[in-house]
Amino acid sequence: MVLTRCLAITTTISSSSTSPLLLISSSLSSKLPLSLSKPDPITFPRKIRLISIYKPPMNILNKLGFGFKPSPDPASMENSSVAQGPDDDVPAPGQQFAEFGAGCFWGVELAFQRVAGVTKTEVGYSQGFMPNPSYEDVCTGTTNHNEVVRVQYDPKECSFETLLDAFWAKHDPTTLNRQGNDVGAQYRSGIYFYTPEQEKAAKESLERQQKLLNRKIVTEILPAKKFFRAEEYHQQYLAKGGRFGFKQSAEKGCNDPIRCYG
Repeated sequence: MVLTRCLAITTTISSSSTSPLLLISSSLSSKLPLSLSKPDPITFPRKIRLISIYKPPMNILNKLGFGFKPSPDPASMENSSVAQGPDDDVPAPGQQFAEFGAGCFWGVELAFQRVAGVTKTEVGYSQGFMPNPSYEDVCTGTTNHNEVVRVQYDPKECSFETLLDAFWAKHDPTTLNRQGNDVGAQYRSGIYFYTPEQEKAAKESLERQQKLLNRKIVTEILPAKKFFRAEEYHQQYLAKGGRFGFKQSAEKGCNDPIRCYG
C-alpha cells in the first residue's frame, strides 16, 4: 500500500510539464519592472567614415630627383593639358619673350637682369604636367617642371643671340639634370622658344657651342609651355639680398661674380 502511494506521488511530479523552479522564475519575471527583466539593447548610429592617411613617399632621394617616384594623383592630372599648353601670356608692346632653364633660377635670373635690353625677368615653373605647382611640388621630382627664367627684352636693344650667349656662359650644358650641387630634373638645361626664328637660332647656337666642348650638350630645345610664376620670395631673390641679406648688383653690364645662394 505504501509503495503504491509513493509511485503515485512520483508519477504525478514527473508528469508535470513545468517544474516548480520554472514556475517561480516565470512568476517573478512577470512582476519585475520591464527594465530589470529584459533590458533593451543599446543601439548606436551606424555612420562609417573612411579617412585616408596615405601620403606619397617622400625622402631625400626624391627631393634630389632620384629614387622612387610615385604615380601622379589622377585628380592632379585632370588639368595637365593646361600645363602642357602654350605660354599665352603677352609681353609688353614692342617686347618679346625668351625662356631658359639653367639650374637654380636665382642665379640665372640675376645673369639676365644684367643684360642690356632686358626689361623684365620672372622666375617660375614650366614644362611639367601639374597646373599651378608650388616650389615644394616641383622639388618632389614628380611633376616634370623645370625652374625657368622668363625674360622680356627689347629686340631693338638686345638680340636673341645675345641672350643665348648669356645662357651658355651661366651654366654647364653637359650635365644632365644637374648644376653643381643642385641635382634633379628641375635643374635641367633648356631653351624654350616662342617663335620659329628663336627655335632656329637656338639650334644653330647649340651646334656652335658643341664644337667648343669635348662633352655632349644635353640642353633640350622645346616650345615654351604654360609659365607658372614662382612664389614672390623667389623673384629677384639675389638682387634683394638672398638668404644672407647681401644684395647683389643687377646693374646692366655688371660683371661681379654671382653668388648663387646669396
